[in-house]
Amino acid sequence: MKKERNHIDIATLIAVLTLMTLSLGVVYSASSTWVWWKSGNSEKLLESHALKVLLGFGMIFIFMHIDYQKYRKLTKPVLIATIGLLLVTLAMGGEVKGATRWLRFGGFGLQPSEFAKYALLFHLCVLLADKRDRIKDFKQGFLPMMIWIGGVTLLVLIQPNFSTGTMIFGISLMVLFVGRAKISHMMLTLGALVPVLVIFVMSAEYRMRRVLSFLGGGGDDGGHSNYQLLQGIIGFGNGGLLGLGPGLSRQRELFLPESYGDFVFSIIGEEYGLVGTIFVLLLFLTILLRGMKIARSAPDDLGKYLAVGITVSVALYAVINAAVTLGIVPTTGLPMPFVSYGGSAMLFSSVAVGVLLNISAQTDLRPRLPKGAGGVKAMETAPAGAKVR
Repeated sequence: MKKERNHIDIATLIAVLTLMTLSLGVVYSASSTWVWWKSGNSEKLLESHALKVLLGFGMIFIFMHIDYQKYRKLTKPVLIATIGLLLVTLAMGGEVKGATRWLRFGGFGLQPSEFAKYALLFHLCVLLADKRDRIKDFKQGFLPMMIWIGGVTLLVLIQPNFSTGTMIFGISLMVLFVGRAKISHMMLTLGALVPVLVIFVMSAEYRMRRVLSFLGGGGDDGGHSNYQLLQGIIGFGNGGLLGLGPGLSRQRELFLPESYGDFVFSIIGEEYGLVGTIFVLLLFLTILLRGMKIARSAPDDLGKYLAVGITVSVALYAVINAAVTLGIVPTTGLPMPFVSYGGSAMLFSSVAVGVLLNISAQTDLRPRLPKGAGGVKAMETAPAGAKVR
């Protein structure tokens, strides 16, 4: 007999598709002036971004139909291949603003660190599901996983990509926490890591400038180190409650650098006001709440850990991106998921959400009614917590 799955979580799907659709107008508005000045075609980045959004749509609908259990045997070879890809990037990758983060294939660019984030996450979830109580054993459970985490994090940090590296490490620890790793083991790891991170931050002048600017001690460079942040905050101020209106941003007129990327949230605040920014954040809150509900209802440990990891990754990136544009945390290079311009983040986040939706289809959150006249009655008389297919 053909196995009949339940419905996917519609609220999560709608929230993600809404963000992706809204990004088309926001990215076009944020990039049109700059790209016209550079190339004479104000729609150049819009065309590129629209193609990435369509690919993202496709990835969601493809991966939501693939049983997540099929990834069990694939995660280790994929992660090993990803580590190889990170090594190739360091040796042969294209350099942008002093960092070697991209591999170029003709006109196509790939940021392997985005792939590495999810490759590591998936493998950790499989290991946690398989090890179970052994995770509490430092040598047999915790240490092997920390070797994977440390290897990937180090390769991303030395690109250098400090923000993505620290996020990969932080998300990994959150997944280990959910997987019942010992708090003492994680605290020991964090204690050993802090001096390394301090040295890493101090080793680059631009990172020190960002930290000092955030702390209020970087004013000796004429305001250059926090120029982007100041322009972003001006954008929020321009927007007020209801915003200036779609396409009417002033900060995009060559005032706010990377307005279509890391600081796209400022353009949302300027054009759509406080109401628009709250709406976007509510969409991410929907993804967070529904994702956690999917995790609680997952049919097994692997589904639970994957749902938590994917949900935390998307929500945490969104919160930190918003916090950066508001000056709450130091400036980083993290995109806003499904909104910022960028192909690698859009593509791999879409794949991850497709997996999350597949997990939701195997829970009892939205069960299908059995076919036949007795379907409703079966639903009413089924014991509490019983699965009705």
